Amino acid sequence: MQDFRIVNESRRELLKGGAALTLALYLPSLGGCASEAGAGELAPNAFVRIGQDNSVTVISKHIEMGQGVYTGLATLVADELDADWSQVRVEGAPADTKKYANTAFGMQGTGGSTATFNSFEQYRQAGATARAMLVSAAAKQWGVAAGDIRVERGVVKGGSHEARFGELVGAAAKLPVPDKVALKEAAQFTLIGKPAARVDALEKATGKAKYTQDVQLPGMLVAVVARAPRFGAKVKSVDDGKAKAIPGVVQVVQFETPVMSGVAVLAKGFWAARQGRDALAIQWDDSAAVQLGSAEIAADFRKLAAGEGKVARNDGDPAALKSAARRLEARYEVPYLAHAAMEPLNCVVQLGEGSCEIWNGEQFQTVDQMNVARLLGLKPEQVKLNMLYAGGSFGRRANAYSDYVVEAVAIAKAAGTKAPVKMVWTREEDMRGGFYRPMYVHALQAGLDAHGKPVAWRHHVVGQSIMDNPVMAASIKDGIDETSVEGGATLPYVIPNLRVELTSPKPGVPVLWWRSVGAAHNAYATECFLDEVAHAAHRDPLELRRELLAKSPRHLAVLELAAGKAGWGTKLPAGHARGLAVAESFNSYVAHVVEVSAKGEGKDKRFHIERVTSAVDCGVAVNPNIIAMQVESAVCYGLSAALLGQITIEAGAVKESNFNTYPVLRMAGMPPVDVHIVPSTEKPTGIGEPGLPPIAPALCNALFALTGQPQRALPLAAHGVEFS
Repeated sequence: MQDFRIVNESRRELLKGGAALTLALYLPSLGGCASEAGAGELAPNAFVRIGQDNSVTVISKHIEMGQGVYTGLATLVADELDADWSQVRVEGAPADTKKYANTAFGMQGTGGSTATFNSFEQYRQAGATARAMLVSAAAKQWGVAAGDIRVERGVVKGGSHEARFGELVGAAAKLPVPDKVALKEAAQFTLIGKPAARVDALEKATGKAKYTQDVQLPGMLVAVVARAPRFGAKVKSVDDGKAKAIPGVVQVVQFETPVMSGVAVLAKGFWAARQGRDALAIQWDDSAAVQLGSAEIAADFRKLAAGEGKVARNDGDPAALKSAARRLEARYEVPYLAHAAMEPLNCVVQLGEGSCEIWNGEQFQTVDQMNVARLLGLKPEQVKLNMLYAGGSFGRRANAYSDYVVEAVAIAKAAGTKAPVKMVWTREEDMRGGFYRPMYVHALQAGLDAHGKPVAWRHHVVGQSIMDNPVMAASIKDGIDETSVEGGATLPYVIPNLRVELTSPKPGVPVLWWRSVGAAHNAYATECFLDEVAHAAHRDPLELRRELLAKSPRHLAVLELAAGKAGWGTKLPAGHARGLAVAESFNSYVAHVVEVSAKGEGKDKRFHIERVTSAVDCGVAVNPNIIAMQVESAVCYGLSAALLGQITIEAGAVKESNFNTYPVLRMAGMPPVDVHIVPSTEKPTGIGEPGLPPIAPALCNALFALTGQPQRALPLAAHGVEFS
């Protein structure tokens, strides 16, 4: 197995830079530390505990927010330990960067589809170490050579002896922890690469799983907040008389954080707090607020796209575009998007003397710990974070400002209370509370030679930088935010003269990474434009990609697999067409083929997505079931954005409020998805996000093939393309 390298080394720097200011205050060293074992337990490291009841507890340094990481990490430990899957359970790790840093970016946190690849050897090592200690204890007790002992499904066997794990943990815990242990070869895996039931499925299905909203503490108050309708506005004055008169309301406080100003109503329950919030009479100071709307912002972006930007990539001769036998150009646009996770943002805080304890679906432990400590004047280690399940995130909980976590702490601080405070965002607040996937305009040009082959390509990306803020700005190099151009500047196609430019305007709308970050909008623009190039050259889109991917075998492999499984080139019924797209993101490769159909004419014309055929190469498939789930999830999330998703702003205020105005794809609209996994011996790479970038262009390319009209703006519903 080859050594793993991050293909885009700049991402490592970006993720480090994402907490540059906070980590400058406190950056503990990395490395493993022994977990604290209870009486009669074996805990040779920070990632696994084995109890006398034979239970194997895996400590996950990564949050489980639906992506299946608890199951994946447990699989790594259990396979090397040779545990029985039924005895494995998982707990979320507390905030402790020394023990639980994400080795991809040097702090504790989950993001960038890094959870499995940064943990692959670390968690296997944890399981193998525990196994070695159990074997050593058995060998010592039985007088059997360690090499003659085998472990099968939680049972240690040697000679005429056998014992379950729990019978050996006491003796094993007294042994020294070995410095080095051998890991299995791939041919020896018993769980890795095999489907296994999710470890969190039962408690989620039965309602036993604990989310932030489930936390109930003695004397706890619930806080609901009035936030400014316009981005950047601040509280000018507030009349809280009516709010305080509502039964159950305990206190009304003003607060301010680095990213927002608001008024919180604290009450004995949510409904009283909500009623109190709605009864507030607030005047807002809009002098520094955003006044533009999304229509004006888009118009500005289009003007900028027609000019030149900072150069992110420049291969060959830029003048080759002008001398090409034929030139094509197109502009693609995507709107602001909300994360719209199933669980709205919330956080529970309890302040003490020189301490702060937080219960939260915790995604960015180190950054949150630092930002809270700064607000309270504490040391980071005085801030205790309890990691609970999260009902989705898609990037929203990984905020460099720790916006909603700091908000909850600021409310408790302003209230001067030692009582626990649960801050709850309603769906409307979650939708309008800021930090969106940026709006982008893409201007593309291509030059073809006399035979229709692309010889020149220019791509100008215009959109806000998610890194352009006081916390992450150090990661921007020569004016280029790599997250804005990833997928564009890393275009895999062999085109001799290729130029990518970036312009990053600052309209003031708060923006943040969104599932698959830059790859989503760049793949949409580049893959759709490539189909336009193929059409102009009278080339089959698959045939053209085969030619241009001569130096990108992993792109080509997933493309060929998806196309073959979808029956690309075979005859379809009348009114049907296929489209395809391929993209790499987070070091994984995904191709989709989408089949669409059309019915009706004129205003009654409707399209239908018949099926999606997908192929993925993400290295070793730790759990094929979860890989398929994540690809299906990415297809669903990506189709929601392509068909329906749009945040619109008028005079600095978001119009959308709930799922009635920001619709998402429902089960009835979800097409069948057939996922195929490329066998691989490479270390695992990302899977939570890479399935998303190719889905919108594959869909739009299918529509282009069916109608002859390219789809150059999303969401489709906002541009007259209706689906049933």
